[in-house]
Amino acid sequence: MTVDVVVETDRLLLAKPRPADIQGLFDLIADPETCRYLGPAPTMPDHHMRFMRGAGSWLLYGYGSMMAHLKGTGELVGTFGVFHSWRGLGEDFDDQPEAGWITKRQHVGTGISGEAMHAAMAWFDEAHGPRRVVAMITPGNEPSFGLAAALGFQRYREGNLPADDGEPVERMVLLERLPATSDR
Repeated sequence: MTVDVVVETDRLLLAKPRPADIQGLFDLIADPETCRYLGPAPTMPDHHMRFMRGAGSWLLYGYGSMMAHLKGTGELVGTFGVFHSWRGLGEDFDDQPEAGWITKRQHVGTGISGEAMHAAMAWFDEAHGPRRVVAMITPGNEPSFGLAAALGFQRYREGNLPADDGEPVERMVLLERLPATSDR
């Protein structure tokens, strides 16, 4: 497997996205158990657009979501990291580094998410300096809230995630992780 590895952990290779990851990530996200907190099941055109937008974060900002592959097998087990986004949630969220994680259903509860996100956040801090990072989680997604707390994120408000047509789609809990030296 040829990947542009950014971070290596005990079990994972966290790498920049590559064209070969598009279908595997689509299959992972389209799983009904996985997408229940992500919104409607994706279509391939929508997924492709989001994948390309995510990959563009690397080009424009020097950071982005990383594809997590198991060492030894190369299996794609999720996408993890900090990317740059603009979601229409307000100036305290948009145009900020945003943390996110999606784990393949078969690997939920194995510690993969924590391992990947702790490594990704450490890499981000080292490469880009300690900065405020935001995240959003669907109410009811308790495993993600637990991981967010372990990563140092705290809830600061709720917001409506707008649809492409501008109508609110889903209520989200917005979180932030502040740099240790911040007064906020």
